[in-house]
Amino acid sequence: MRNKIHTLSTVTTLFLLFISVSCGFSHEKNKKVDRLFEEWDKTNSPGCALAVIHHGKIIYKQGYGMANLELDVPITPHSLFYIGSCSKQFVAMCIALLENRGKLTLDDPIQKYIPEIPEYNHRITIHHLIHHTSGLRDYLSLLNIAGIPFGYYHEADVLDLCSRQKELNFTPGEKYMYSNSGYFLLSMIIERVSGQSLREFARKNIFDPLGMNHSHFHDDYTRIIENRASGYFPAGKGKYKNFISKFDCVGSGGLFTTVEDLFLWDQNFYHHQVGGKEVMDLMHTRGTLNNGEKLDYAFGLKIGQYKGLKTVSHGGALGGYRSAMVRFPENEFSVICLSNLSTFNPSKLSYEVADIYLNSQFEEEKPQKPQPRQEKTEFIQVSTEKLKSWAGSYIHPETHTIRKVHLEKGNLMMEAFGKKYPLKAVSEKEFRVFEAPIKMTVEFEKRGKKTPSLLHITREDQTPQTYQSFQPPQLTETQLHEYTGNYFSEELRVYFQIALKEGKLHFVHRNASHGFLHPISQDSFKIKRIWIHFNRSPKQKVTGFTLDTNRVKHLRFIKTESKIMEPPL
Repeated sequence: MRNKIHTLSTVTTLFLLFISVSCGFSHEKNKKVDRLFEEWDKTNSPGCALAVIHHGKIIYKQGYGMANLELDVPITPHSLFYIGSCSKQFVAMCIALLENRGKLTLDDPIQKYIPEIPEYNHRITIHHLIHHTSGLRDYLSLLNIAGIPFGYYHEADVLDLCSRQKELNFTPGEKYMYSNSGYFLLSMIIERVSGQSLREFARKNIFDPLGMNHSHFHDDYTRIIENRASGYFPAGKGKYKNFISKFDCVGSGGLFTTVEDLFLWDQNFYHHQVGGKEVMDLMHTRGTLNNGEKLDYAFGLKIGQYKGLKTVSHGGALGGYRSAMVRFPENEFSVICLSNLSTFNPSKLSYEVADIYLNSQFEEEKPQKPQPRQEKTEFIQVSTEKLKSWAGSYIHPETHTIRKVHLEKGNLMMEAFGKKYPLKAVSEKEFRVFEAPIKMTVEFEKRGKKTPSLLHITREDQTPQTYQSFQPPQLTETQLHEYTGNYFSEELRVYFQIALKEGKLHFVHRNASHGFLHPISQDSFKIKRIWIHFNRSPKQKVTGFTLDTNRVKHLRFIKTESKIMEPPL
C-alpha cells in the first residue's frame, strides 16, 4: 500500500536509507517498524504519521493509512494532526519564557491575572497549574457530567464555567490530579500578560524561530487547515465515522502540527535555540507536593524511565485523534507518532519502535530478590467453604472502582479491567493471576465481624490497591422513590431528574450517563464512573446529592421543585 501512497522520491528514500545506515540503524530495522504498522497501512483505513530521530536527524519517517477516507488522501509526514494534550508542553514553554523575561513569577496567585476565578481558602499559584496540583476541577469532565458536548463551549464559556466552581477537589499542592482547567487558565494568563493570544505568542516566540511553519494553536474552528488529517472513530468491521468538532479552546490542547515540525521542537531540547539552557532546564523541573514528594510531571512533560533509560514524554487524545512523543535524551533518540483514529495507541507503538532501534542499549532486567510470597510456586486446593468466604463485591474508597469476586465451578473468578480472571491459590488467602498481559497478586484479609474485609491487588510495577468489601442494600420501590425528583447544580447551571423506571433509578437528562444507579450503601449509588451520595435533612428527607468522578469531586446538586429547563448551548 505504501508504494501507492508514499510521497517520498526514490532519491529521498535512498538518502534516508544512507542516513539510517550511517547512524548505525539498518534498513532491516526500518522494515520491522513497517510491520508494526501494517494493520493500518491500507487505502481504506485511518492510520498515523511516524518520525524516528537519532543524533539530530530524522532517520526514518513514514505515513501509514489515509488522512481522508472520503477524498482518498494518504497520510504522509507532511500531514497535520491535532495532538491533544501533547500541546501542553508548548503552553508550559510560553509560561517559562514569560517567567524568564520577568513578566510573571511561578509563585504568583492565579487571581492576579484571572480575577474571575474565586478566592478559595487556599492559594493557587501558576506552579500548581503547571504540575496539575491546583485542585481545580477538570472542565472537560464538568461538561461531560452536564451532558454538554465540548464542541459547543468556547473560550468565554469555559472561563465562565471555571469561575462558577465553588470548591476544589483538594487543597492545592496536596496531591496530583490531571486537570485540563489548569492549562486552559495558563493560556489565559499568557494572553493577559503578553497582550497576544496563545496562537500569536507561540507563533512569534516558538514556531517561527524554530521554523515550525506548519504548526498553530487552533483557536478558530472555522479556519481552513491545509493537509489536515481528518479524525475518525471505528464503526464496525472495516468501517469508520467522522470526528467533526467545533472545539477551539486552547491550552489544554489545541495544537495542529506535523511530525516534521515536532522534530524541530525535539531538537530544541538539545540546542536551546529558543529559551536558552535556563528555560529548557526549567521545562524539566518536576513538581513537588506539600509533603516534599517529587512528581514525575514537569512542564507539560513526564519524566520517567524505560528499560533502564531515561525518558521524557507526553501523550494526547481528543475525539478521533491520538498522539505520543517519547524522547530518550541520553541517547539523543526520539519517536513521534500522530494518529487520526480514536482506537490507536501511539504511546505503546512508540515504545515498540524504540525496542527495535535501542534494543542493544537497554539494561538487562535484573532478577529481583525473591520475597517470601514469591517463593511459593505451587498452587494449592482451597476448600469451597473458604473460597465462598472471599466471594463478594469490593470497592476502592477513593476511586470507587468496584471489583467483583465470584465462585464459579469451584474456582474464584475476579472481574477487573473488563474481563474475568481465574484466581489461582498459593495459600488460603493469597491468589495469583497469570493471564497475559495481566500479572497480579490478589490477597484477601479478614478483619472483625462488623468490619469490612479487604482485597489487596498488586500489579507488576504498580502501587498496591486496597478495596473494601460491601454488601449492596436491597432497596424497596418505596425507598427508591425517596430519591426521585429534580436536582439543580448552580456550578454547572444544569438540572438533572432522577426517575424510577422498572424498579430502578435512572438519570433523565439530555446526554447524561445512561443506565441505572447501582446502590452501594445507604444513600450511595454508582453509575459507570460516577459516584453519587444523597444528603438528608435532620428529618431524614433527601435534600440533594454530591457527585464525584475521576477529575471532579464534591459537585453539589440541590433537590428542587422547579421545572426542569434545558441549559442553553
